[in-house]
Amino acid sequence: MREHPIAIRWSDIDSYGHVNNAVYLNYLEECRDRWIQGVMGAGFDFVIARVAIDYRRELSLEDREVVVRCRGVGLGRSSIRTAEQVLAAGGWLAAEAESIVVAHDPVARAARPLTPDERRTLEAAIASDATPDGD
Repeated sequence: MREHPIAIRWSDIDSYGHVNNAVYLNYLEECRDRWIQGVMGAGFDFVIARVAIDYRRELSLEDREVVVRCRGVGLGRSSIRTAEQVLAAGGWLAAEAESIVVAHDPVARAARPLTPDERRTLEAAIASDATPDGD
């Protein structure tokens, strides 16, 4: 599991005085990208295919910071599924999400199957994320 702290910026706040719903996508992306690059290396090309977010509680500028968590939870032929959370600095859950990213061929500009080596690496990371002390 990857944890990544992110400061809440003034520009994240909307006219209602809370973090805009679209900003959560940025928070999730920052942590998800770090998880994938940490597992697969910086040269692994991928694109986002799906994000589903459940907003649990609003965040405001007064919360000052969030901690975003990401862990791998499954694989498809070319896809990686992740489970993600946005937590306020106080520890309460602000949002939870599920994402699917796909391995990407930059020349063909299309999804590509995961290689056997990539699959083994990801399976090991997912198994590690499933253990209580997995990092």
